[in-house]
Amino acid sequence: MREQLDTLGLCFNWDREVTTCLPDYYRWTQYLFIKLFEAGLAYQKEAVVNWDPVDQTVLADEQVDENGHSWRSGALVEQKLLTQWFIKTTNYAKPLLDALQDLPEWYGVKAMQANWIGECTGCYFDFKLKVNGKETGETLSAYSSSPETVYGAAYLAILPSHRLLHGSSSVRSALQEAFQPGRDSLTDITAHNLFTGREVPLVISHKETFDDYLDTVVGVPDCNEEDLSVARALNLSWTSVLKTHEDGTQTLINSEEFSGLTREQAFNSITQKAKEQKVGGYLTSSKLRDWLISRQRYWGTPIPVVHCGSCGPVAVPEEELPVTLPKLPSITGKGASPLEAAHDWVNCKCPRLHLTPFMLFVSETLFMCYREPFRKLLVQGLIKGQTFKLAGSGQYLKREEINFTGTCCPVALSGGRVEVTWEKMSKSKHNGLDPQDVVQQYGVDTVRLYILYAAPPEQDILWNAKTDALAGVLRWQSRLWQLVTKLRAARQLGDVPNPRLLKKKELAEAKKIWENKNYAIQEVTTHFTEDFLFNAAISRLMGLTNTLSSATVRLLQHSVEFEEALAALVMMTAPMAPHLASELWAGLCQVKQPLSPILQHGGDVLQQSWPTVDPEYLEVPDFVELSVLINNKSCGMVTVPVQVSKDTSRVQQLVLESPVGQKFLSERNIKRAILSPRTALINFLVDE
Repeated sequence: MREQLDTLGLCFNWDREVTTCLPDYYRWTQYLFIKLFEAGLAYQKEAVVNWDPVDQTVLADEQVDENGHSWRSGALVEQKLLTQWFIKTTNYAKPLLDALQDLPEWYGVKAMQANWIGECTGCYFDFKLKVNGKETGETLSAYSSSPETVYGAAYLAILPSHRLLHGSSSVRSALQEAFQPGRDSLTDITAHNLFTGREVPLVISHKETFDDYLDTVVGVPDCNEEDLSVARALNLSWTSVLKTHEDGTQTLINSEEFSGLTREQAFNSITQKAKEQKVGGYLTSSKLRDWLISRQRYWGTPIPVVHCGSCGPVAVPEEELPVTLPKLPSITGKGASPLEAAHDWVNCKCPRLHLTPFMLFVSETLFMCYREPFRKLLVQGLIKGQTFKLAGSGQYLKREEINFTGTCCPVALSGGRVEVTWEKMSKSKHNGLDPQDVVQQYGVDTVRLYILYAAPPEQDILWNAKTDALAGVLRWQSRLWQLVTKLRAARQLGDVPNPRLLKKKELAEAKKIWENKNYAIQEVTTHFTEDFLFNAAISRLMGLTNTLSSATVRLLQHSVEFEEALAALVMMTAPMAPHLASELWAGLCQVKQPLSPILQHGGDVLQQSWPTVDPEYLEVPDFVELSVLINNKSCGMVTVPVQVSKDTSRVQQLVLESPVGQKFLSERNIKRAILSPRTALINFLVDE
């Protein structure tokens, strides 16, 4: 891959390369994991995961296709309960959401992040489960959309799909015994609220889903009609905690120290105290879930935790990091994890049987005192390849396995209709493209320019070499070459370059080139440094190319403006097409009797300073030349002050008072005057 990147002419400082699969790197990810584990922010629990029964591994959602099959093995993916590692991201939902305000240049990513996090208007509270008054060892976190009313909880509700009903939980049998499908089922299990100290019954909801990704909620009849209906139907008792005043405001009652507070005051006080007691209270949304990080692949970074039968999970001491993977004789890529055969590696000693107890106190400030280090983020789109798959089975086909000769849709050689889509390039989908082949066919710079010109960087590109974009890029490169060739030829005609030989019309043309050059520098610099619209930058350079292509031979012979505009054009092309630009620059530096000092500096194009806008171009003129049209026909120019150039009535008055107005409009009936908002032009519509 590094060779291919070099072939494309991409300049990287390989001394600063970060290789995440090397122990020198993941020693620090393991270190961070241990800090999270010691702070209670990394934990294990059972969770439903996507399971590939062939590869016997967990799959991320994006590794499951639309038909429910594994992207790699093609097997029908199963839903399976496994013990998994999680990072408690819900504790930091509100700080993550608030921090987005400090990232003005994250463009569309901010909106995606905010939508992923959701509105942080509730929090979780921790509960200990009991059966017949005895603790079971199970801790359950339940979401409350109104934390200030937690003292008014009547019950805790879980979904029928909850892990407690299907996993290895000690309360599974009790829950299954009480469960009545299609009904709210009251169980013999109670939930002790670690914040309020009160107990409420556990209910299995009749619902298949709660809001978003929730599977456990606190039922508070005082603030939810549905919760009230469930509590009454199950004949549950609860404490009323809200008092409504005549003005419509509500305050808390029967809520211990929080009684008398407004709902807003109680919301802040209760969530803050729950956080201090480490029993919940972190503001989050119903959409965000804790981050599941477990992976069953052999090549994943090992989680630095020893599972001891006596001590439970124990972090590996920092001085023993990194925990590296064992050397294995062979890896098949199929079946169970190859680590099962690495007995010496799997069966290790607990750090607490032979070492001094090791535990560092890690405060939350360790993770929260540093803000997001990157102020600007640009998420790039994908280059997608044309993809073929059988309509029935979804099996991906190679191009050579398809018959394209018919006039209708393509069909598989083995029979069956073929669906044609555009998807992320992948070996398993047979839609990949070797960059080396494309470079050999079209050249490095053509490929680079095509990728940049086909779409803005954040959008996907459907790779098709037959599109107009590729042809347009090829034509533009040819026109650049022709411009340099024409300039060199014009300077060999014998005349000594002399700008004073240019006539009035040619001077006006030279000024137009100068203005276009400065405008292009201004726009392209912005696209390169601010919005990264490289396709728009190429379009602007193509526009400057058009202006230069229309120049007369005398301008090429005697105009410094043409020289400097062409030099700027080549320099701004260089980052995107460095090989072509280097050749063009070498040709420019051989122009005879150059007028501009820019062409006398020497060196390669990539060693030149980036072109800058001429200061005179940025100066705001006191007056502007305004074109006057009558019934869409030009009849002259009028000079007006810049301050009134956008005021239709003032411009009309000045035109009528001018010689042009006196000559053409003094005796005409003006029906309407239209002042252009974009160009210096006014059009009078008059009776013929």
